[in-house]
Amino acid sequence: MPRNIEIKARVDSLDALLPRARAVSGGEPQRIEQDDTFFAVPHGRLKLRQFPNGSAELIHYHRADSADAKASDYVRVPVHDAAPLREALVRACGLLGRVRKQRWLLLAGQTRIHLDRVEGLGDFMELEVVLRDEQTDAEGAAIAEALMVELGLEAAERLPGAYLDLLAANAGGSASARKS
Repeated sequence: MPRNIEIKARVDSLDALLPRARAVSGGEPQRIEQDDTFFAVPHGRLKLRQFPNGSAELIHYHRADSADAKASDYVRVPVHDAAPLREALVRACGLLGRVRKQRWLLLAGQTRIHLDRVEGLGDFMELEVVLRDEQTDAEGAAIAEALMVELGLEAAERLPGAYLDLLAANAGGSASARKS
């Protein structure tokens, strides 16, 4: 099962961070619009991620809600007809919420650098160190922490959960997404 080490942090400005991220990655960002619908499930988190071109993927993952670098294991399934699947999942599982964002993706070695502008929340940066089978979580965490320093984000406010949790907290409710 694929797994990665993640760090998510709030940033003041994507515009200010983008030149540093370009320098670290040595490349140009790919811009991606994402519309994530989260469903109530007994274990982990389940979301349907839809893209403007009509493609989508169903993603289930387990990840601790911790501000530290944390392991995540996941399964991604391509979806060819997202609208009826979304309707079926809402009916069967219940809707937790939606997160809409613009993401700029850059690659630095085995790490995906996400610069996210989340509707209703603001600007964030997320690192995903995609682990090889032989790599430990500690090795992935060390890579992520070194990138935080390279990006000038060692003092940035780190986030323990998902954007969905922040949206729920901002709305005055509590996130009903399962903590896992």
